[in-house]
This record gives sequence, C-alpha cells and structure tokens, in this order.
Amino acid sequence: MPVNRIMTFLRRFRDDTRGTVAVESIIMLPLLFWSVMAMYGFSDAFRQSSLNIKASYTVGDLLSRETNYITDDYLTTTRELFDLMTNSRSRSKLRVSVVRWNEDKKIYQRDWSKTKGGVTPLTQTDVKNLAAKLPKMPNNDRVILVETWARYYPPFNIGIEEQELYNFVFTRPRFAPQLVWKD
Repeated sequence: MPVNRIMTFLRRFRDDTRGTVAVESIIMLPLLFWSVMAMYGFSDAFRQSSLNIKASYTVGDLLSRETNYITDDYLTTTRELFDLMTNSRSRSKLRVSVVRWNEDKKIYQRDWSKTKGGVTPLTQTDVKNLAAKLPKMPNNDRVILVETWARYYPPFNIGIEEQELYNFVFTRPRFAPQLVWKD
C-alpha cells in the first residue's frame, strides 16, 4: 500500500502544471536582464567608437579646408570640438602632423607635428614606422595626419574594460598646397 501511495503522489506531482510560469520566470528573468544589459553595453561601446572615428574625420576635414595659419589656439579649439562631438567624459589627446613624400629619397618626411593633451609630437623616426599606413603620393605632396585618443568608460561591468580609443586619419589639403603652422 505505501508503494501505491508514493506512486500516486509522484504521478500527481508529475502531471501538476500549476506554478510552472513562476518557476520559469525565476529561472529566465536574470538571464533576460543580463542579456539586455550586455546588449546595451556592447552597443554603447560601438556607438562611442563610431563617434570617435566620425569626430576624427571631421577634424581632418576641417584642417584640410584651412587656408590660414594653424596656431596653438586653433589646435586647442579643435580638441575642444572633438571632445564636444564625442561627449567625452575626460579630456582627449590630439596630434596633428603634416607629412610629405620625398620622391628622390623615397621616404615620407615630417613637416611639423603639434599636440594637445600630453602626447609627444611625431618624430621623423615615427613617420618612417608609419610608412605602411600612409598613402602613395606624388613628389612633395602632403597629407595631414590626425591622431586622436579618447577614454571609453563602459556603463556596466560586462567584460568590456575601460580603454583608450585610438584613431588614425589622414587627409589631403584641399584649398592650399599645405597646412602651415605659425607659432
């Protein structure tokens, strides 16, 4: 008799469907919450990276259209524009360099390099190391290199670390043969 009672109880327990929604909810809600937070975190990281790239191209385009001298104040304002466009929570770093191609020596040569935010200016050795990233150009043609660094702070701890987003953009001067620095 006790075996029959146990078997009857087990069959009733197996066939009873009351409370399954509550149990499934308790299991699935944390997974659902975590997946929504992860999607938000990853999309925020890609959004910030995209903003930084677009802002770097905007700075390069702004400089490529300049026909007047570039000064220290101009570079400070350009960095502030970059920070505004990226909604950066911390100050970014900016390096603007003008590089030309010397056909006789078959090398890229630095005309000038100026920075904001604690980055060192580009040296001739750095330019040689960047040669693979630079475009092919006619003799004495110049490009404006814009390099930016901005901190990214993830909104949640989902596996994306706080990091520095780096962008390297080059643009050819449009309305003048070169971009000129004036102290």
